[in-house]
Amino acid sequence: MAAGPLKADVLQAYERDGFVLARQMFDAEEVDLLRRAAKEDRELDRRAFGRGDGEGGTVRLSLWNHPGDTIYGMFARCETIVNSAELILGGEVYHYHSKMIMKDAKVGGAWAWHQDYGYWYQNGVLFPLLVSAFIAVDPATRENGCMQVLKGSHLIGRIDHVLTGDQAGADPERVREAQRRLETVYVEMEPGDVLFFHCNLLHRSDQNHSDKPRWAMICCYNAARNDPYKESHHPRYTPLHKVKDSAIREAGLRRFADSEADVAWLEDAKDQSARSLKKTGQTVAS
Repeated sequence: MAAGPLKADVLQAYERDGFVLARQMFDAEEVDLLRRAAKEDRELDRRAFGRGDGEGGTVRLSLWNHPGDTIYGMFARCETIVNSAELILGGEVYHYHSKMIMKDAKVGGAWAWHQDYGYWYQNGVLFPLLVSAFIAVDPATRENGCMQVLKGSHLIGRIDHVLTGDQAGADPERVREAQRRLETVYVEMEPGDVLFFHCNLLHRSDQNHSDKPRWAMICCYNAARNDPYKESHHPRYTPLHKVKDSAIREAGLRRFADSEADVAWLEDAKDQSARSLKKTGQTVAS
């Protein structure tokens, strides 16, 4: 059974570092259901698209806006995750979107240094009151491209972003200076571990040159009081209906292919957050 939400005593570390890692938040049975469902889900695979990393590699991912009634939705709506997000953000949250990052063995691409708010800002989100929950589906190691974070970098505030390949990358000059002053942490994880991180935390990952896949599901939440002031390809405030942690096991292997719920898949052509940015080397308006 899921371990339950974060406790208030982690807030000081989160506010200082910009992240907190909850080991074994989900047990082996729960995360095995998620892994099996995802890797056998034809619809999840069909909806996947690529993001060039500017280094010759491509990251593959699927992204959906509403949690739905599948096992993925039960993870995104379960009390362990949602109550943790509400603790961090200090009140009601709603589901901003979820995504499955499919960093396959040998071919999985990199992510450039970036802040999520660096491009969510483009969607009319006024305050950086968002948090992401990165759920390890496979082991995440240095060898297969685990996430790297700059500890405390969320305190810098939002940095201008430019296009790096097909991705939004933070201003390289600012990143270099931040790297000189802040500790780089390689967040190695086991399946069922969950990393909660601030939307202004600088993070990246390397290409996967190993023979081990590194899949992860990331659930993103916005504070209800931070309703975007304009429409975008991600939702404005939509009430989130929480479920008991037991709903994960009850969902079993219910995949997208088994559901008729409209989760509002993100189509690659409609994602304008990164495309609205300038390419590396061009001037970015403040």
